[in-house]
Amino acid sequence: MHTSCEYCGREGFYGEKIYESHKWIIYLAPSQRYLGTCVVALKRSCRDLNQLNKDEWIDFGELVILLEKAVSKTLNPTLFNWSCFKNSAFRSKNPKPEVHWHFIPRYEKKVKFDDIDFQDPDFGYIPQPVQRIIPEKTHLKLKNLIQKQLI
Repeated sequence: MHTSCEYCGREGFYGEKIYESHKWIIYLAPSQRYLGTCVVALKRSCRDLNQLNKDEWIDFGELVILLEKAVSKTLNPTLFNWSCFKNSAFRSKNPKPEVHWHFIPRYEKKVKFDDIDFQDPDFGYIPQPVQRIIPEKTHLKLKNLIQKQLI
């Protein structure tokens, strides 16, 4: 049965770690249909948002500011989408959803990065879970670019 998250990548795999705070980890997602897509995952096991404590919410809020500034400075998207989907966990017989956020930069116009064109065909609409794997060297370049702004 397919239980991986379409937005994150493979099951149990959020991507490459680019930053860590006290309560959360930021990963550059394997799929880059929307250039700069990241996953922000809680460091502890937590099923639902109502189980987050005050310190986790505060730390998350600080990460939102940090990540949006970093990606704005490096990639200049038009806007950001944030979502907390856990639907794919329930495709298995023994679901174990974990709180994590999808950070999806959105672009009104075509963007070129590392000589690759990125077009946001769904701009103005909900992002679609269509996977786009970019070359490893491009993924590493993107990771380093964002990571420099986060540290």
